[in-house]
Amino acid sequence: MPSVSRRNDESSSSDEDHRSVKPSPSSAQSAPLLTPGGVSYKKTLRLTSEQLISLQLKDGANDVVFSVTTQYQGTCRCEGTIYLWSWDDKIVISDIDGTITRSDTLGHILPTLGKDWTHQGIARLFHKVSQNGYKFLYCSARAIGMADMTRGYLHWVNERGTMLPQGPVLLSPSSLFSALHREVIEKKPEKFKVECLTDIKNIFYPNTQPFYAAFGNRPTDVYSYKEVGVPLNRIFTVNPKGELVQEHAKTNISSYVRLGEVVDHVFPLLMRGDSSDFPCSDTFSQFTYWREQLPEVEQQQESEAHRPMETNTERQLQ
Repeated sequence: MPSVSRRNDESSSSDEDHRSVKPSPSSAQSAPLLTPGGVSYKKTLRLTSEQLISLQLKDGANDVVFSVTTQYQGTCRCEGTIYLWSWDDKIVISDIDGTITRSDTLGHILPTLGKDWTHQGIARLFHKVSQNGYKFLYCSARAIGMADMTRGYLHWVNERGTMLPQGPVLLSPSSLFSALHREVIEKKPEKFKVECLTDIKNIFYPNTQPFYAAFGNRPTDVYSYKEVGVPLNRIFTVNPKGELVQEHAKTNISSYVRLGEVVDHVFPLLMRGDSSDFPCSDTFSQFTYWREQLPEVEQQQESEAHRPMETNTERQLQ
């Protein structure tokens, strides 16, 4: 990716040249950066449609490497994953701390020490939901500096050979201590989640509502999910005991294991014609395979049923 590296070098050098100018915050966001070569660059974190097409992404996960070459630090590489989804895909949102892990605080510490602190049955449930055609989006108020640790934990979860489905991991672009203070002490992670999920929703707008269901562990998660349009009957919260509560029927206490037994009713199979997630047709689905076949009708009975009735006039003529 030499062209990307050259752009960053020129933009970084232009920042150093204009550092003494100290423009206002509004002009710093919109004013383009002028380089000695007469080419202007504008800071942005979003690619245009033409740039996305030039990447030639495939459906699903795409591994990418972003490299930056500087004079003092040499070449720095940042690995990531770009997910290409269809406009009509249904997304299931899942929190991490307290939802996949049993506790917000211990969920940060114990997995790093090799201690399994995951709710029982969540890996199998998410795997079954993913097999029915739903995409998973992991959204947490953790700091962006914990990205490698968080992704490593999600890949590390293994429940008797069943792993969590892959999906983008969205973290808060702030420092570790500020994110930890906001989530654990202030207990206000909805500030980041509402803005982040709304941004994701606007990508699909106005075609469809992308969010189908959501899992959390706090009232703030419920508030965030309701703000982005997740139906109330498909918002689930779990407590440290592993009890799963559906938001519109709080008296009905379930668990990840029990929800996995009726997963086809809550998350029905998406009827997709050409989908990479389902190489087999609906002929080999569980419903078609296990249902009772219709009784065969003999041809003689069928011909008699379709034979026209003789009238009295026809009988007299005979």
